[in-house]
Amino acid sequence: MDYTYLDIAKMIDHSLLNPSLTDAELEDGCRLARRYDVASVCIKPYFLKRCAELLAGSTVAAGTVLGFPHGGNRTAVKVAEAEAALRDGGAELDMVVNIGKVLSQDWDYVRDDIRAVVDVTHAGGGIVKVIFENCFLEDCHKIKLCELCAEVGADFVKTSTGYGTGGATIADLKLMRKHSPPRIRVKAAGGIRTLDALLEVRAIGVSRSGATRTAQMLDECKQRLETGAVTQHK
Repeated sequence: MDYTYLDIAKMIDHSLLNPSLTDAELEDGCRLARRYDVASVCIKPYFLKRCAELLAGSTVAAGTVLGFPHGGNRTAVKVAEAEAALRDGGAELDMVVNIGKVLSQDWDYVRDDIRAVVDVTHAGGGIVKVIFENCFLEDCHKIKLCELCAEVGADFVKTSTGYGTGGATIADLKLMRKHSPPRIRVKAAGGIRTLDALLEVRAIGVSRSGATRTAQMLDECKQRLETGAVTQHK
């Protein structure tokens, strides 16, 4: 095996964003994430403060989303969301770009929108993952977004919200890794539902993945490590 349990667990942002999740289910999800020692929980914004309380003292970060899922909020609203999230104990914030502005190629607007969120989040000690929603974009848009994220100092580029018409693809992940500097990490979201899928994206340089099937994936990881079962990923 070329990985440990923690290598894989710390790739996972446990996603608790489904609009139908109840408070009890959100609490259970936070406890599950803590038990499996994943990288972070990405939770509905209103529950972030409670999430941070449940994760206190662990190595699991509390996180939430900004401008989710369509990205069309005014920049000032995204900034206000970021400030509120930081006050509530959020450490990792996933923002959606203004998709229509990207398709309009209004790059000054897009740059300033991302920069405003990055600046306020970094000032508060957090990190920013910029969601492209690739299912709506052409490769030229994705490449330009990678360049803008590098320019303004974002921490991650991310494929999708998981609520568009498509999720992460190997082609998109390779493209984003190729056109981002090494310091910017790549996050896959939407469609990573098995350990094999997670290992496949890891092999091409993906650092994080959003997941809802966290327990199943990590239980299988433990089992493989215990039995020495090996799956090859090129």
